[in-house]
Amino acid sequence: MLKPAVFLDRDGTLMEERNYCSRPEDVWVFAHVPQGLQRLAQAGFQLVLITNQSGIGRGYFTQARFRAVQAELARQLGPARLDAVYFCPSVPEMGDPRRKPSPAMVLEAARDLGLDLARSWFVGDKAIDAECGHRAGTRTVLVRTGHGPGESDADADSTAANFTEAVDHILQTRFNNPPVTHAH
Repeated sequence: MLKPAVFLDRDGTLMEERNYCSRPEDVWVFAHVPQGLQRLAQAGFQLVLITNQSGIGRGYFTQARFRAVQAELARQLGPARLDAVYFCPSVPEMGDPRRKPSPAMVLEAARDLGLDLARSWFVGDKAIDAECGHRAGTRTVLVRTGHGPGESDADADSTAANFTEAVDHILQTRFNNPPVTHAH
């Protein structure tokens, strides 16, 4: 049986936006994110990070530095855990078909992990996160952290002040509303 997932942007959603975060010491996970991830996991959601990391393609940092930042993120999450991480290192100008807002990384994760996109969500702080989620067939929540305050919410199914509110919304909506079908 296919499992539902919550797809998560990283910078500005789970942790403070640091403009091409390349140093573990610059990782600051938002308050209550570990608890929110645990609540989602306990409710049966797979947790999948979907992140553009053009700093690699721009030469600002290496994949090894990206992995070091990810290791610090995991350390700060404590017992909360991500089931998988998908990233695109390309700069926008390259036209990489995996780069958000393309749904390619979400679709790849769905194949790899056996995920039910119609029962899944995408949470991010940018309009491209909502567009990516919709193009993949998920519902979306735009958080008003990171880039969120300056982003249009026209494409998101809902907005939340922070990750905790997004988790509350997902868990409340999950049992009350059927999945939404989006045009692809």
